[in-house]
Amino acid sequence: MADGWSTDNGEAVYRSRDATKNLKIRIKIQRVTSTAALSQHLQHQVLTQQERGVIELDTFNSQLRSGPDDEEELVVGWQEKLFSQYEEDLYQSETSCQTPLEKQYHTEILALQRGKGRRNRRIFTYTDFDRYTNWEEASQNPIIQAKFAPTFLAERMTNIRHRKQERRTVDASVAKARVITWEPSEEFVKSSHVINSTVQIMHIMGDLGPPGRLGMKENEQVLCTIRADSNGVITIKPDFNNSKGPYRVETEGERKEIWRLTLVNASAGISEEEKEREHRMYRDLYVRHRDYLNSLVGPDFEMPPIGSLRLLINGEIVSAKGYEYDNLYIHFFLDLPNNWFGLPFEALSGVTQTCQTRTLGKDNVAFFSYPFSFETFFRKENENEDSQPKWPVLYFKVLSLDYWQRYRTEGYGYLVIPSAPGYHSMTCQTWRPLQNGTVAELRRFFIGGSPELEDNSYVRVPSTFKGERLSRFGFRTETTGSVTFSLNCIQQARAFMDGNTLRRRRQTMVDHLGGFSQHKSVQQIMDLFESARRRMHAAREGAGFPEHAGMAITTESSESTA
Repeated sequence: MADGWSTDNGEAVYRSRDATKNLKIRIKIQRVTSTAALSQHLQHQVLTQQERGVIELDTFNSQLRSGPDDEEELVVGWQEKLFSQYEEDLYQSETSCQTPLEKQYHTEILALQRGKGRRNRRIFTYTDFDRYTNWEEASQNPIIQAKFAPTFLAERMTNIRHRKQERRTVDASVAKARVITWEPSEEFVKSSHVINSTVQIMHIMGDLGPPGRLGMKENEQVLCTIRADSNGVITIKPDFNNSKGPYRVETEGERKEIWRLTLVNASAGISEEEKEREHRMYRDLYVRHRDYLNSLVGPDFEMPPIGSLRLLINGEIVSAKGYEYDNLYIHFFLDLPNNWFGLPFEALSGVTQTCQTRTLGKDNVAFFSYPFSFETFFRKENENEDSQPKWPVLYFKVLSLDYWQRYRTEGYGYLVIPSAPGYHSMTCQTWRPLQNGTVAELRRFFIGGSPELEDNSYVRVPSTFKGERLSRFGFRTETTGSVTFSLNCIQQARAFMDGNTLRRRRQTMVDHLGGFSQHKSVQQIMDLFESARRRMHAAREGAGFPEHAGMAITTESSESTA
């Protein structure tokens, strides 16, 4: 008898986009002990004796039939109320009904008695209005389950309280002395953990009492529990049998009996026409959403003005390492050369957060991960000018903060924005000014402060410098640490879309930028030219030409190329 039973009676979670009211469950219970088991045993013996010709089977047909209370099968809908024998006896008297719900049950039971009566005998339901709250207690679960240790998540989930649909009023007279509990106990966490989604519960019950003694409260057993929340999540315990064997339900008491429980999903499937109509509805919804997004973006792709180049810089200050003090932060700004300009209200500078260093190998590293973004434009005023354009420069200064909120200058550095678009990872070395003597270092250590540059562009070439030679003789500096940048550069221009631009001579701004970004290609051409000149020289010597002729040819070729 133990073969074929399903011991996996854990709850199953389903998600449905349809209304929960369409859920229907076919439930069947069948007694497998007492009269039914004796009938099967006698039937086996009779069949054995019939083969021997000892007894006739027809004489026992009337004795082997099971009673009407030994088996029942029903299709139960979501929140469908089926009264038990106990509820029918209780609510048929109007004097026993006090609440509006009980009076409604009284009216329904009288209507059933005047009609054909109840269609159920042992199987009945408790809906969400009945507030039957013993469904989570494992001690009242009569289904024989497999022995397994619950997981940590399962133990936590069993203590979660769900919010019902009714709203409880808070008594204003209760003083809220402790709004926040700083050190909650484990029991407090279990009792206070509430899921905010509204949950409806339904229980399919079974009256598993002996025949002729239906309607006893102690014989009621929970056969199946269904929970559904507002998000379309349906939880069923135990799960549908499907290809598994039936569940084994064992009653308690002096006369222990075993019942066979079967659960099947009996919900009506969607027809092909309804499925096609639902697909069309979703397609229309997606098309409308796409049109809405297109209306926000616009039909035209945003382009810079004619003859201009748009440069988008999405960067990140990744880290800084190798500095003397802790609590580092970085000031930075973008310097735009001539013919470059930014948006009117966009700031071209910024400051990072203060970051503590972390020992990584032999260096102390501060991980900033600070993002920044700049949008700049380039437009050449004089198209006849042949000089290559200068690219923007990112100047930065690394500072440290001490316990008394005093700062020290740790280093200066700069970064030339790459001319090639794409991703670039660059590490820039820094230095700081250094004064003579030990007094400056003592001042820097005890009271903060250090020599600073009036113009941060002095790190490279000052913006105010107009001469030919820049001398820093006598200016003492000290190498400090390094800062790592991550840049994503995007270049956009109308000329990039014109294929004829590549065939014309460089006359526009975009052509100048293209020539500036092709320095590597020019170097490759020069290397090929030197290689060809060496091969020509070797060929002249092998053919017996004079030495000076080859040199003359080579010199002439180089001059013509230049």
